[in-house]
Amino acid sequence: MNPIDPASSALLVMDYQPAILGRVGEPEALLDRAVRAIDLARGAGLHVGHVRVAFEPADLAEVPATNAAFSRIAASMPADAAHTQFHARVAPRAGDLVVRKTRVSAFSTTDLDAQLRARKVTTLVLAGLSTSGVVLSTVCDGADRDYRLIVLSDGCADTDEAVHRVLLTKVLVRRAEVITIDELATRLG
Repeated sequence: MNPIDPASSALLVMDYQPAILGRVGEPEALLDRAVRAIDLARGAGLHVGHVRVAFEPADLAEVPATNAAFSRIAASMPADAAHTQFHARVAPRAGDLVVRKTRVSAFSTTDLDAQLRARKVTTLVLAGLSTSGVVLSTVCDGADRDYRLIVLSDGCADTDEAVHRVLLTKVLVRRAEVITIDELATRLG
């Protein structure tokens, strides 16, 4: 396995928000694993980034009825609501990358790519909710932007366990390395 260079790598913790955590099984265990991944990343010197989905009033007008996913949920995800904030256990610290998105991919509707490039990041380690949403979209978008991608299988979850499993074992492996947080610990040394 190729080593992970901390100086050019970032862990992205995506959509770890109360509104989304409440939809997946075992949210406390998932949060425990995300906290461990963040601690490992910080300890090794990786950049840490946080991504959330939430809408300002002006954003709502930008979501057409033809967008089946977001036209249903946008109004229920106001940017100032407690349930759309980062979960307290994985909240950003000073110096972390932080973006708010209004679509599925962490890159879409954000300046994430510019922030990463400014820090000379070429490798992304991803943890997110949900595997069929932000993780899949960010992997596809990140691959098109030429990032090296690593997905933390136990740092992701989905409302549909069968879809989660298929994505991790058959789909995402085409564009990303899929490893566990324990394997990340070993790779970070």
